[in-house]
Amino acid sequence: MSFSPLAHADSLRIGTIDFVSPDEIKVLLDIEAPDGVSLNTGTPRPFPRINGYVLSPSDQGYLVAQVEWITVERSQYPKRKGMQDFGLVDLPYPLRKMSLNPLGLLFYADGSDSKNHYKFRRGVQAYPSVGDPVLLPTQVQLRAIVESGENRRVKIGVSPLAANAEVRIDPDRLFGRHLAVLGNTGSGKSCSVAGLVRWSMDAARKARNGADPNARFIVLDPNGEYANTFKGMGKARVFAVNPSEGVEQLQVPLWFWNSAEWSAFTQASAKTQRPLLRRALRDVKAGRALSTTSTEEEKLALRRYLSSRLISIRRDLRSGDIQTDESRFGFRLKAIAADLQGKLALHSDNKLDEPLYAINTALETAHHSFIKDGKTIEYYRAFREIDIQAIITALEASVDTVGGILLQEGPDEDVPIAFDGSQLPDHLEILAEQENAGQFVDFLVSRIRTLLSDIRMRSIISNPDGIRLDDWLTSYLGDSQASNGSVTVIDLSLVPSEMIHIVTAVIARMTLEALQRYRKLNAGKTLPTVLVMEEAHTFIRRYPDDTENQNSAAICCQVFEKIAREGRKFGLGLVLSSQRPSELSQTVLSQCNSYLLHRISNDRDQELVHKLVPDNLRGLLRDLPSLPARHAILLGWASEMPVLVQMSNLSKDQRPKSDDPDFWAVWSGDGLDKDSEGGAIERTVDWQAIAADWQKIPLNGEPEDGSDKPTTRKRQEG
Repeated sequence: MSFSPLAHADSLRIGTIDFVSPDEIKVLLDIEAPDGVSLNTGTPRPFPRINGYVLSPSDQGYLVAQVEWITVERSQYPKRKGMQDFGLVDLPYPLRKMSLNPLGLLFYADGSDSKNHYKFRRGVQAYPSVGDPVLLPTQVQLRAIVESGENRRVKIGVSPLAANAEVRIDPDRLFGRHLAVLGNTGSGKSCSVAGLVRWSMDAARKARNGADPNARFIVLDPNGEYANTFKGMGKARVFAVNPSEGVEQLQVPLWFWNSAEWSAFTQASAKTQRPLLRRALRDVKAGRALSTTSTEEEKLALRRYLSSRLISIRRDLRSGDIQTDESRFGFRLKAIAADLQGKLALHSDNKLDEPLYAINTALETAHHSFIKDGKTIEYYRAFREIDIQAIITALEASVDTVGGILLQEGPDEDVPIAFDGSQLPDHLEILAEQENAGQFVDFLVSRIRTLLSDIRMRSIISNPDGIRLDDWLTSYLGDSQASNGSVTVIDLSLVPSEMIHIVTAVIARMTLEALQRYRKLNAGKTLPTVLVMEEAHTFIRRYPDDTENQNSAAICCQVFEKIAREGRKFGLGLVLSSQRPSELSQTVLSQCNSYLLHRISNDRDQELVHKLVPDNLRGLLRDLPSLPARHAILLGWASEMPVLVQMSNLSKDQRPKSDDPDFWAVWSGDGLDKDSEGGAIERTVDWQAIAADWQKIPLNGEPEDGSDKPTTRKRQEG
């Protein structure tokens, strides 16, 4: 039996509009409307249903709205058309009402196969009027609501609220403007992140007729969950602190670090320590590290000393400090004279006596003193410009004997140029001694030497094989055409806690700067890369921005804030996964244009999500505390409209290692893996092996560094 178009439309009617506002529409349901299951849409499905979809006809097509709440109101018994009551008594009767959130417009669009197709467009231009009918969408219309949009190339799941319509995303939208995957532990975040990477690669491989895609995913994994997740998906590179079969040694050489990262690690103060540290970095990267043994190095040290004093005196002359009583210019000159007097014997051929004589002459002219309480108080009046000019002339003649004034030539301290790490603390001490600031750098030098001697960090920051920058970029960001694999997993689980923020910051910053230079050298074209940050609340945590000295956690957060603000221009997308969005940097979260929200129970986190999301989603976001595993709400730039997604399933071997502990299986033996004979494989432990791995000691008791020091006691036998 077939219906006419009008009869078919009337069969889908469920009620009439009773109230209209820009953000809410109230509907009075008909008595004949389904009260549990709808059978008139082609396929039985639940209705009425919270967060389900309904339609209202308009001039341009259909207004699409989402059910926010359903209620029952008591009213007089309604008169039904064609029915006579024969004087029956009117009694209170339950009438059902529901509230709708308007979402957008569903309209006809001509398809390529000459058939009419529905398309969905977000936004409402014209609202319905009171009395307009409300209809149930058909299966075709439901699918069109969820599946509309351009370039929906990657399937990530289905929508339970839209007849299991396929939910597909555009990778350019999802990864190009950053994605935040938020939810409680155990809600399926890690599986969603792994799935997004895998499903995207599968779709790209299909588009290339089976060839490996030219893609780049870098997964920063602080818990070691993803080491085996991408095996079997082409080539996947895994780096960890402890290499093993299929896992390479994690290397982040210390010459990668820029001056801000060095300052954060050493806790260098801004006034004295930080300038010395930057100068030391410039010198060691330029190959100008000093020692006390070489004549040439002593000559270079003298050249640097005279140059810095000459520049300083010139600056004081220009600024007028030589003529102010409040300045300490006279005492600084006196200190320079003392230094020159000490260097005179060692450098008799460098005309040091000329600036020494000029300085002493100027000091005698400006020197004054008086007696107070039996003590002689010395001070200096304003110096004559002619005397200071004579000092400058004498210093110029002296510095010419050692090669002329030495400017800060050479590489910037932030350029990644290889150097021997052991040179840095030694050179820093020499520079501090030259500046009479040795007492201010003791702690700083101690921090650097402790780092260099830390056996846990030695394998990460050292450069034993002489790795080059291009080799590192090839290994971690991928070779040309991604010939060595599309996914890089960096296991940070065993990086010392006091260093993990610095290591993470260096990797993220190097990735961004590499892509910046790629665009510069390729006429503005980008190399699309996705940086995935698991447990983002640990590394992108809010920090006080009014402190003078930033710690390593703040430096790490600042790197990701820069990526969030500028990464899109250079082809770097950011994927954040976190269970505590309220602790994340608001700068980073505000730059995420797409969200995949799993179950969120904490009220503070829920409140933050409500503030971040610009959509009118009162009903849909209230589902967050009760979402089952594998279910998430996709909203933002990547989706035409907010949609509840049941994420596609991953096989057990493709999931990250984030399952709940199996307490009962271990306790009772019920549910453990079986051996070949059907017996349960009990969970045993070898603490000796764990201790040996922890202490970097082989089980034979010999230390790994080749020393002959005893490291552990042998077990007592017998």
